[in-house]
Amino acid sequence: MRRLTAPLAALLLLTAGCAPARTGTLGPAPAGASTSAAATPTGTSRTHPASPSPSRRQPSASSTPLAPDTTASGTITVQLWFTRDGKLAPTRRTLPATLTTSRLALAELATGPSRAETAAGLTTLVPPGGQVVHIADGVATLAPPAGIDAGGAASVRLRHAQVVWTLTQFPTVRRVAFGPTDTTPTGRGDYADLLPPIVVTAPSVGDRVTSPVTVTGTADVFEATVSARVLDPAGREIGTAFTTATCGSGCRGDYRIRVGYRLDRTGPGTIEVYEVSARDGSRVNVVAVPVVLTGG
Repeated sequence: MRRLTAPLAALLLLTAGCAPARTGTLGPAPAGASTSAAATPTGTSRTHPASPSPSRRQPSASSTPLAPDTTASGTITVQLWFTRDGKLAPTRRTLPATLTTSRLALAELATGPSRAETAAGLTTLVPPGGQVVHIADGVATLAPPAGIDAGGAASVRLRHAQVVWTLTQFPTVRRVAFGPTDTTPTGRGDYADLLPPIVVTAPSVGDRVTSPVTVTGTADVFEATVSARVLDPAGREIGTAFTTATCGSGCRGDYRIRVGYRLDRTGPGTIEVYEVSARDGSRVNVVAVPVVLTGG
């Protein structure tokens, strides 16, 4: 066998070193421009500056949180992590903008799901009264609400996960300390096992969608294959599509599916995201999101 020339050997080594690792992801937080102070989480003090974001940023296959959406109309859209069937489940709120977005998010988390979200199975375990008192070096320290550690270990852990996943959407927060004496702050990775096989980050319950509707989220499913379908008000399938997540079969990847549909008139409908069983072809790990389908 001939020896490789020095330049060719160096090129092969460089190419191998640049190959992407199959590490999976915990999924991005909401993406959006952060053009005003309204998008900055604020406690009583902050020593870690917010990341500049002069233009709109798109979700990437990493667990680095992005800033919530802010708009010129003086509102802010934040992601809230409720629970469903003992697992984490996200939704969104668009509310009047405020400098204390972390307090706003915690208050909404404690208020709980809307009537439509409750009907879809969402609930919250977080009691009212908590607030962020300090953010430094990526750690948000809470003045925790009464009852944050009440109940069994599983309930406490799920409650903490709700708070951590909600607060770490802000660019200055990577981990959360539950009180000034908490010496082991936790981040999203500490609760990754509380994610269901399929997470749907958009659309949210009650959203008005048009065809083709874009469905996004994360999944850890067989061969990374994620399917979605649109159901009309009578529950009939009027559109279907599938895609491959960026990772799967033992690791979590991001996915994005565009599903076209045809409907004569605007009305209620459902987006179903699911995995096709490798054993019998049935739909498993189904996440159903009630929406308003634009027709015409």
